[in-house]
Amino acid sequence: MSGPLPTGPQPAGEPGADLPSAPVPTADAVPAPPVEGPPAGPGEGPAPAPGPPARPRRRRDPLAASLIGVLTLLLGFAFAVQVRSTDTDQQLAGAREEDLVRILDDVTAQEDRLRQEIADQRVALDSLGDSDTVAAAALQEAQERAETLGILNGTVAARGPGLELTIRDPLGRVDVEVLLNAVQELRGAGAETMQIDGVRIGVSSAVTGTAGQLAVDGQPLEAPYTVRVIGSPQDMATALNIPGGVATRVSTAEGSLDVVQSTDVVVDALRPLDEPQYAEPAD
Repeated sequence: MSGPLPTGPQPAGEPGADLPSAPVPTADAVPAPPVEGPPAGPGEGPAPAPGPPARPRRRRDPLAASLIGVLTLLLGFAFAVQVRSTDTDQQLAGAREEDLVRILDDVTAQEDRLRQEIADQRVALDSLGDSDTVAAAALQEAQERAETLGILNGTVAARGPGLELTIRDPLGRVDVEVLLNAVQELRGAGAETMQIDGVRIGVSSAVTGTAGQLAVDGQPLEAPYTVRVIGSPQDMATALNIPGGVATRVSTAEGSLDVVQSTDVVVDALRPLDEPQYAEPAD
């Protein structure tokens, strides 16, 4: 008994199914070369054809980069200051009255300190600006002090009001005591500097010799003895004429004393500056 043959596909492996046969390679077949390129992923089509070469990226200008960095830092700093100011305001808004008073006192004290520092710096700046004037004034003062000391110790010539006295000794009886007493009386009356004949009198001057053969600091004198002294003329003249003083002693030695007051007496004899042998400046 026969029926119609099935026309649909037959399941694989069943008997009676005609399967297509695979081509059998021949000895003359050559495999095609593989296509270079990355393998295509799932769902991807063939690799696109190569396009024109990419242009190189432009390098950023260093100056522009620096400006951008500086602006960024400034913005960050401004933001931080704003945030800090906002926080401070919030803290002050919630502070107690006592705390606000203390904070105000601290700020006021700090302001006073800053103002004082500014004032000190201005004073220092002014002193530095006037350094030339200060140096000139100091130099002038030093010169004046040197001249004053030179007059007192006899190393500088001097002139001024004073008197000139002459001690005459015709018999040669005026001795060391009479001449030394005259120097001491004049100094006691305010004499600033003097000379006897051509010898300047200093703090270490010494009168030596015998009557008729006197010497000052080793230099011999000859009568009549001339003394030129600078100081108050009236005071020194009064001191020389007190009872029992210089005038009396010269008269006792049968000599004479002449005193002439003047507004311009010149003491020009100089003495070498004494070098101290034992003394030295104290710290």
